[in-house]
Amino acid sequence: MIDTPDALAALVDRMLAANAVAIDTEFVWDRTYYPRLGLVQIGLGRGDTHLLDAPALDLTPLGTVLADPNVTVVLHDAVQDLTILHRATGGLPVNVFDTQRIAGLVGLTATASLTGLVEDLVGVEMPATQARTDWLRRPLSQKQQTYALADVEYLLDVKDRLEELVVAKGRQAIADEERAAYDEPSLYTEETPEEVAERLSFKGQGRLRPRQRVTLDALAAWREEEARYQDTPRRRVVSDDALVQIAQRNPRRSNLLGVRALDDRDRDRYGDALRDAVEYAHSLPDDALPPPTPLHRDDPAERSQAYLLNALVVGRGTAEDLDPILLSTKSGIGALVEAGPDADPADHPVLQGWRREIVGADLLRVLRGEAAVLLDADGLPSRCVAQERVATGD
Repeated sequence: MIDTPDALAALVDRMLAANAVAIDTEFVWDRTYYPRLGLVQIGLGRGDTHLLDAPALDLTPLGTVLADPNVTVVLHDAVQDLTILHRATGGLPVNVFDTQRIAGLVGLTATASLTGLVEDLVGVEMPATQARTDWLRRPLSQKQQTYALADVEYLLDVKDRLEELVVAKGRQAIADEERAAYDEPSLYTEETPEEVAERLSFKGQGRLRPRQRVTLDALAAWREEEARYQDTPRRRVVSDDALVQIAQRNPRRSNLLGVRALDDRDRDRYGDALRDAVEYAHSLPDDALPPPTPLHRDDPAERSQAYLLNALVVGRGTAEDLDPILLSTKSGIGALVEAGPDADPADHPVLQGWRREIVGADLLRVLRGEAAVLLDADGLPSRCVAQERVATGD
């Protein structure tokens, strides 16, 4: 356990001199907006593993390792850990090797657990989980320490084995492209409250009219900012149901008494702020509102097209020994179908880079009517052929 600045500085020096370091985190995230970091595990090889006592340390020196392009930073399911570490250290990660994602490029699943990869690739059985423990309580038990250290004990071995498989399958260029995506700072920097509000999903939001939807976004953005200020989960500020009910009623200068999901304490505490958000939404001109959303979007042609494109993605991924989820998710295909034949590649990852080469170009050809997907007897895509061949019956 490293819990002094001198010990941390000495370890950071060793990490900066290494070709690759394994990193993991343990945190508590139940009553706060931001995760509370309990441990950072560091692995430099088998038997060379360390625990950083996060509450006792200024972790800023660790940021120099994350930002050093000469050190490969190896994590499993990396983005969440790196986001937490960026907040704790200020370092923006580069040269990241995400074992979970690379696994999806070599015939394994891109959602594999670390335990599964260690057992499959290294042949070692991991210790029983301690994931639900309180990582902020001290002292840590021996079981807790053993579990935490195991997460980085074999991670470099997993990386080495995956690199061998990448070379064997000729996937170096694809792996490099995937790894380069982790150098994007926006992955780890905090979104604005407005950006968070736009991607949140609320029960019943599909039935809202355009101005009500804008009202809900304004209310959700206010709640996000308040949750950050209090460092408390967003739903502990005001519930989702309360925000939707306020958006539905649009109580511009009312006392909010008709909002059943809003209790008296929250009405007194946040009433002015909630009404201000409603006022803002009502101040927008009509041409700034989003278009109406169909209550029941059920276009048979779109549904059929999405089915065929999803089938093509799954079939192509399976044929290429790639996890199809790395090519595109179902929601990604849905967005592509909705965008139609003029879809901007910048808005759809499946139309970019190696994904475009493997399947994205064919997806666009189908959307544009230039090609069709042929299914075999089992309903799986057998090939994507040019429209001329379909028209002539060839």
